[in-house]
Amino acid sequence: MKIVFMGTPDFAVNALEELIRAKYEILCVVTQPDKPKGRGKQLQLSAVKECALKHGLPVFQPVKVKEREAVEYLKELKADIFVVAAFGQILSKEILELPTYGCINIHGSLLPKYRGAAPIQWAILNGEKETGITIMQMNEGLDTGDMLTKCIVPIEDNDTGETLFDKMADSGAKLLLETLPLIKEGKITAIRQKEEESSYAPMIKKEMGRIDWHQEAKKIELLIRGMNSWPSAYTTMGGKTLKVWEAVVEEENSSLTPGTIVKVTKDTIKVQTGNGILGLKAVQPEGKKRMEVSAFLLGNTVEEGSKLG
Repeated sequence: MKIVFMGTPDFAVNALEELIRAKYEILCVVTQPDKPKGRGKQLQLSAVKECALKHGLPVFQPVKVKEREAVEYLKELKADIFVVAAFGQILSKEILELPTYGCINIHGSLLPKYRGAAPIQWAILNGEKETGITIMQMNEGLDTGDMLTKCIVPIEDNDTGETLFDKMADSGAKLLLETLPLIKEGKITAIRQKEEESSYAPMIKKEMGRIDWHQEAKKIELLIRGMNSWPSAYTTMGGKTLKVWEAVVEEENSSLTPGTIVKVTKDTIKVQTGNGILGLKAVQPEGKKRMEVSAFLLGNTVEEGSKLG
């Protein structure tokens, strides 16, 4: 099959690497334009572009893929199928109809649950025990196309947004290689999504990482894991931002106000929440690197009874 691959972040790289390893003919890799980043505003290549260049594949970076010039370029490629993984732009009906087998998308959830931009993070934030990959036939809707294949990915108690991303990227790549031959041979029965079972996973924003200590301990622990590695969960201590990277729900409670530091041990800062106590295990003070609480306490005095947030 002649493939046009569309993707941008790390999540899509595994799939591209697997296609290359399986010796599929990749006509072009389409990714988002380079973006300035950091204080120097140097242009940063997408993870997918870096992968494509490493393997000598042609790269196309349209500002808007729906524009006539971009559509004509894609049309001239005469692809059998477009494989899309976290590309970051909406494809028009005209583009969807260009390839022989249409366009398929590697989506990071068990559709129709968690349609949208951030299904992996929201699965953790909502305390799901499992998630998965759905490869779907794309249509003009937002992740509403018919489902072709699925695989389940368990969510472990210590999974973060980052670790789950890695597992999902690997699972998506493997499922893609299983799916493409079935599409070519006409051995897949597409299943329509049930709208009544659908849910939406909106884009994650930086302000969503702020910890509300009035929430219960388990909900905050899920926030810390789900927001790792971006944008991270955070609070304030002594008027300065304190990122929280790891925490555990303690088997105790107190009558203190939410946000109050209940107890400080050699490796844990225990904080009262709206229901239950949360033990902070790894933090990052403003302007410094991430560290275990045991290391943080060596250089900082944290008093029981003081408040966070």
